[in-house]
Amino acid sequence: MKTLMSMRIFIAALILSVPILADAAPDNIKIGVLAFGTVNWELEAIRNEGLDKKYGFELDVRLLANPDAGKIGLQANSMDIIATDWIWVSHQYQHGADFKFIPFSTQAGAIMAPATGAIRSLADLRGKRLGVAGGGLDKNWLLLKTYALRNIGLDMEHDTQAVFAAPPLLNQQLQNGKLDALLTFWHFAARQEAQGYRRILDGRDVIRGLGIEVAVPNLGYVFKNSWAIQHKKTLDAFIAASNEARDLLCNSDQAWNKIAPLTQESDESTLKILRRDYCAGIVKQWGTPEKAAIAMIYRLVRETGGETLTGSAKDLPTEIFWR
Repeated sequence: MKTLMSMRIFIAALILSVPILADAAPDNIKIGVLAFGTVNWELEAIRNEGLDKKYGFELDVRLLANPDAGKIGLQANSMDIIATDWIWVSHQYQHGADFKFIPFSTQAGAIMAPATGAIRSLADLRGKRLGVAGGGLDKNWLLLKTYALRNIGLDMEHDTQAVFAAPPLLNQQLQNGKLDALLTFWHFAARQEAQGYRRILDGRDVIRGLGIEVAVPNLGYVFKNSWAIQHKKTLDAFIAASNEARDLLCNSDQAWNKIAPLTQESDESTLKILRRDYCAGIVKQWGTPEKAAIAMIYRLVRETGGETLTGSAKDLPTEIFWR
């Protein structure tokens, strides 16, 4: 009896001696995005709908003044994730940076022109003034040059008067009649469509015209491989929350209305087109055909833009894709 009592006292003492562990704090994800960029719509939806809590992580959103700030932050380890394109990831990989890419959107640019103007097709741009957002090494511009030369024999660099500048300035020049048409990013094109401008050609038309039938991701989430390995469960949770947030934004008016102020638009027709095009860019499939298509685009832009854009590798390093 004494032995049994002693054993019970020992077990009770052992239990009391073990510290009670609190629930582990959720992992913090430092993510850098442009304040009014479309990626921020999704992050806001994650927080609005409590998806961060549902999947067990915390978002520390860092609002950026420009895309380069995010790239610098990622390289300096002050950010865990940023949104950028796979060309930059490939270029960095060739210089020793082990970044990984997960697709976010297939949306690309579009050529817009005044509805009452003479520009109704790409061929009509011969000798005309074309604004180009993003600069001479922008992927949209390089692919358009290849498409135009191959399909209609139009040398965009020599047969048009290309003007390179930031989208807001080019928008103003188009409105003032100083440009005949404008190649711009998708969300600027959506706003112009709402204002009555004509869509001449968009990124999907260009990709199909170059023989690529699958939807190709342009923008993605990018992070260091070392961080992803160390925080794999957190990254998986973020991806799941991200997918659910996109679905909500496209299927729940309530979820969309909550993030609508981030678009800086109040016009209902503009908001409708922005939502339509955002949802049209959702990546529905990501596998071997899509990666092969990206590899083909890499070769095309390397031919047109040279090593300054892509780096010295003749073929896309497939190691840049997460898993």
